[in-house]
Amino acid sequence: MRRVCHIYVDRSVDEALALRVIEDAKTDYPAACNAVETVLVHREIAAEFLPKLAEHLRARGVALHGDAMVRDLLRGVEVGAVSDWHTEYGELALSIGVVESMDAAIEHIHAHGSSHTESILTEDAAAAEKFLREVDAAGVFHNASTRFADGFRYGFGAEVGISTSKFHARGPVGLEGLTTYKYVLRGTGQVVGDYRGQDARGFTHKRAAR
Repeated sequence: MRRVCHIYVDRSVDEALALRVIEDAKTDYPAACNAVETVLVHREIAAEFLPKLAEHLRARGVALHGDAMVRDLLRGVEVGAVSDWHTEYGELALSIGVVESMDAAIEHIHAHGSSHTESILTEDAAAAEKFLREVDAAGVFHNASTRFADGFRYGFGAEVGISTSKFHARGPVGLEGLTTYKYVLRGTGQVVGDYRGQDARGFTHKRAAR
C-alpha cells in the first residue's frame, strides 16, 4: 500500500511554525508511513517561503524534488524534477509543488495521495476548517506534523497496523457497521520530536468533552 502524506502550506501561514512542522514530518523518521512525502505551497507565498524551506531542509540532509515553478524559484539550489507525485521516498527526500489555491491543493491530494494523513499549515481558521472537512483521508491535521498519525499517540495502546480503507465490516451489517472514522487533529505547531528525550512532553490521552 502506498503511503504518500502531504502538507499544504497556505498563504496565511506562520513561516517559523511551517519550517518546524515540515522538518519534523520529514526528518523525525523518514521511513515511517506517516512521514511527509510531498509539500504543496500556495503560489502567493512561494517566492518568499520556498528559499527558506529549501535552506532549512537541505541543512538537514533532505534531497529536494520540485515542479517547474519550484525549480525556477530555487535557481542555484540543487532541486531534481519530480518524476512521479505518487512517490513514497521513505528517506530524506521530498517532493515540493506550487499550487494556485487550497482547492488546487485538495485536488492534488485526492489525485496523488493515499488517504493516509494530510496536514494544512495556516493561521486562517476558515481555511483550516475547509481543509479538515473536505480532504478525504484517515487523518487530517491543522498546524501539526503528520507524524502524529499513530495508534500509540492516539491513545490506543501499541499500534499493530494502519488502514486507509473506509469499509471494514464482514457478515451481517447494521448501521454501526457502516460507519468508520476520520481522525481530525487541531494543533498549534506540535511536532513529535517534543515527545521524546529527557525533557519530553507527555501524552494525556484525555477523552474530549462532548
